[in-house]
Amino acid sequence: MSQPKADAKAKPSELRETIVVVIQALLIALVFRTFLYQPFSIPTASMQSTLMIGDYLLTSKYTWGYGRYSFPLGLIPFNGRIFGREPNRGDIAVFRPVPQSDAYIKRVIGMPGDRIQMINGILNINGEAVKRVEIGKINDTDSTGVTVPVTVYRETLPNGVEHTIQEISDTMQLDNTAEYVVPAGHYFMMGDNRDRSQDSRVLSAVGYVPAGNLIGKAEVRFFSIKDNIPPWQVWQWPANVRLDRMFQSVYQ
Repeated sequence: MSQPKADAKAKPSELRETIVVVIQALLIALVFRTFLYQPFSIPTASMQSTLMIGDYLLTSKYTWGYGRYSFPLGLIPFNGRIFGREPNRGDIAVFRPVPQSDAYIKRVIGMPGDRIQMINGILNINGEAVKRVEIGKINDTDSTGVTVPVTVYRETLPNGVEHTIQEISDTMQLDNTAEYVVPAGHYFMMGDNRDRSQDSRVLSAVGYVPAGNLIGKAEVRFFSIKDNIPPWQVWQWPANVRLDRMFQSVYQ
């Protein structure tokens, strides 16, 4: 007659253990996301073809140390950064522009004190034209489905970092600019899809990015799917998952 009572007492204990396991898992996930790696997806065309619409990335939080937006919802109000190193020119950064509430992802082009200018589609850094070599022509489709022909170039930054950029032409709105002087403690960000990127060239929308607004360094693509299809729609994977873009460094 005592066995049923023992079973009844066991059930609350099992429930408590389950709750503890769930809480522990959530805490581990929170620590991982806050201090180690945070996932992001690419919803726009501004970094194509380096980063395609529908790419999913892991961003290192510890490489550049921690700032206000390294933490969930930016709840810890402090300026600057602690630990880590400063970005290198050519790194791909996730950051929070001062006028915006969403995270952006662009390439670090200008360091503190640099003079940046676009002249006839050519990036100039500190009065020197950055070398670019044409490598082909492709069609580029943005997040609204508009497709245009673009020219692809290999651009070599002053520190030797090579990456590809895309240009619709050399006479678009942001292909000729005034000279920007990057303030101390700030960075100048640009998209690789030069004519389809709202970046630091637009001071009212992005502008110079304070070091404290960096979230992390983009490191690796872990998933990629066409047309921004939600990843939970697994029935669409066979025809739309881009296997050739998965588990690769974003710098390849």
